[in-house]
Amino acid sequence: MQVTNYIEYTLLHPSATERDIVELCLSAQKNNYYAVNINSYYVALAKQLLNKTNTKICTPIGFPLGVTATASKIYEAKKALSDGADEIEMVINQGLLKSKNYVSVLKDITDVKLAIGKTPLKVIIEISELNKNEIIRICEICLDAQVDYIKTSSGFSKNGSTLTTVKIIKKTVRDHIKIAAFDGIEDYETVLKYIASGADRVGITYGTELFNNTRAKRNSKIFKQYIKTHKTEDETNKSISSEKLITKF
Repeated sequence: MQVTNYIEYTLLHPSATERDIVELCLSAQKNNYYAVNINSYYVALAKQLLNKTNTKICTPIGFPLGVTATASKIYEAKKALSDGADEIEMVINQGLLKSKNYVSVLKDITDVKLAIGKTPLKVIIEISELNKNEIIRICEICLDAQVDYIKTSSGFSKNGSTLTTVKIIKKTVRDHIKIAAFDGIEDYETVLKYIASGADRVGITYGTELFNNTRAKRNSKIFKQYIKTHKTEDETNKSISSEKLITKF
């Protein structure tokens, strides 16, 4: 399994500089990550940097709260596409969902989906703000809207992804919608756990040295195991030697 094919390298912090975006794109290209995820202002810059690469450009709209008007989301999505975005993600209107105004939630998502045509659409549901029933309900709405991905978190809420929630989403949507897990995923082992739980895409934040850290941790673990094993062998040898001396005398 090629883990890099699952990775979205993400930088959505409001104080991110142009240099940060350049470094993000170069790092994503170097590591062969599937996509970068950036705010729409920097899409044109990222397009220049990644134009001749396989790395996709994803950008969120109605971000991070999701309570802008649908027309605003559509305008922002179309502008991002004209600048070179390959994928669009939108945040749901949580207030409408919690008000049980499911028709309006569906219309908000569907209108954006229709406006961007065949471009992949991710819907950010912000799992930390929803209970299990609400998560299942928004997944059902996403099925009706025929979105491409459900994303667990914007990264701007109180908690990030959980393996349990990914499993709940997977059980609800099965193979009809893909799952993107994001927030709080900082090492190789955790990435593998999310993939095993059903995630098709895993977001890591800018600055996370996913593979270098993993290699160091593994080397450290192997070294500790080596010391422990040889220490045990030394203790065993000393014990045997002592027994021989006792037997001799």
